Amino acid sequence: MNKEEFTKQEGSVFPGKTYVDALLKHVFYDQRDYLFHAMFQIHRAHVVMLSEQGIIKIEDANLILACVNRIGEMDASSLHYSPDFEDLFFMMESKISQEIGPDLASMMHIARSRNDMGEAMYRIVLRKCVLSLIVDMIDVEEALIQQAEEHLDTVMTAHTHTQPAQPTTFGHYLIAVFDVLERDVNRFWNAFKSINLSPMGAAAITTTGFPINRERVCDLLGFDGLMENSYDAIGGVDYLLEPATAILTSMTNTGRWVHDFLRLATVEVGIVKVAAPYVQISSIMPQKRNPVSIEHARALASSAVGEALSVVQMIHNTPYGDIVDTEDDLQPHLYRGFDKASRVYRLMNAVVRTMEVDKGRAEKQAWKNCITITEFADVLTREKGLSYCEAHKVSSFLARKCVEEKRELLDWQVDDVNELLKSNVRMRITFTQEEWKHIISPREFIQRRKVRGGPNPIEVKRMIEDRKQKWKNHVLQCEKIRTHLNEKEKALKIFRH
Repeated sequence: MNKEEFTKQEGSVFPGKTYVDALLKHVFYDQRDYLFHAMFQIHRAHVVMLSEQGIIKIEDANLILACVNRIGEMDASSLHYSPDFEDLFFMMESKISQEIGPDLASMMHIARSRNDMGEAMYRIVLRKCVLSLIVDMIDVEEALIQQAEEHLDTVMTAHTHTQPAQPTTFGHYLIAVFDVLERDVNRFWNAFKSINLSPMGAAAITTTGFPINRERVCDLLGFDGLMENSYDAIGGVDYLLEPATAILTSMTNTGRWVHDFLRLATVEVGIVKVAAPYVQISSIMPQKRNPVSIEHARALASSAVGEALSVVQMIHNTPYGDIVDTEDDLQPHLYRGFDKASRVYRLMNAVVRTMEVDKGRAEKQAWKNCITITEFADVLTREKGLSYCEAHKVSSFLARKCVEEKRELLDWQVDDVNELLKSNVRMRITFTQEEWKHIISPREFIQRRKVRGGPNPIEVKRMIEDRKQKWKNHVLQCEKIRTHLNEKEKALKIFRH
């Protein structure tokens, strides 16, 4: 195809066919699916403010608001791209103009720009995304707390470097998962604070000569405060970076413990049994119970990280100014990141709430691999007066003997241990049968770890009660903010002078 033929196919004025097919259609449907209602919220708030400031007449404002409310209640999914309009904004402007005339419709745009309006729309949508995801996350927190209470005394093996390390409890482990999730929840709360600020009134980038009231629009839209500096209101993008990096961090953190659950659910480990609604039977191997819910959660977490990284990469080296056009392509990555993160947490909430734990198998594994040997060294120092250096050496010697002879600590008789001590330490040290019994017991090991944050059941119970309060605070905060935003939205819809 030569240049003339291509030009004839594309057209000679903006937008060219390729620009329409490759960009405008995609942007239109993203705007329709995500920004439609936010756009009309902003229309309402801005018109109310203009009338209150005497910039437009009250009767004109009422006519505009009535029209905006009618069109704003339409089924947005019925809208389809038309080459007559560059995007959804211009399509809606045309619909309003058709109903009340272009002069009246144009009053909505006094002291306002596509720039501050675009930023405000994105913030309205993103704050809902953040709140919704926090709700999903705190559902998992509740599930973790409930299971931790059930397993205060469920002995299991803790791993470091993927190798058996020391005894702990499943409750202690689950509170560790809660704590990393709690930090992630707080990252999203911090992101919410950055998002929930109003850029309205910044106009293109330098505000306006009209006597507007930025604080009034901020309040009507339920924002917590202003992006005061108008340049920053348009040019700042950290409100995008914060949720993106919160998604990245939370999904990286979550992916790690999700992977842990897959290991615990293997036949070889066999501590966690995933409930029937969340496993899939093989098409050819009927004995299989494939934990597909956890597998998909792991994959979705990785995919969400990719979406978040795309946001960061698209912003990187973007000039400090209006990036609304960049955001048209960027925002869907954030929306998809939130959606995938939500699916991860909903899946794991179901898995955690319904899983069964084989307590006997977990404790049996905790008697293996010499994982109480640390207590042997500690007792030698704490109770028998041996230097820690020498205690560690003799403990290491005993551990090597266990490996070489393929014996566990419970296979050793106390007389054999005393003989080993006699041959390897300078001091005269012996253990009683009762002392040796406590040293090799995973339960006794756990009971003695009662330092703050340790696995002792009393200490874990204290941590659980503390985490319950944190969870309750999140629930109350979510309810408070959601109620506030819903009330603001409803008030705007019924506003009349």
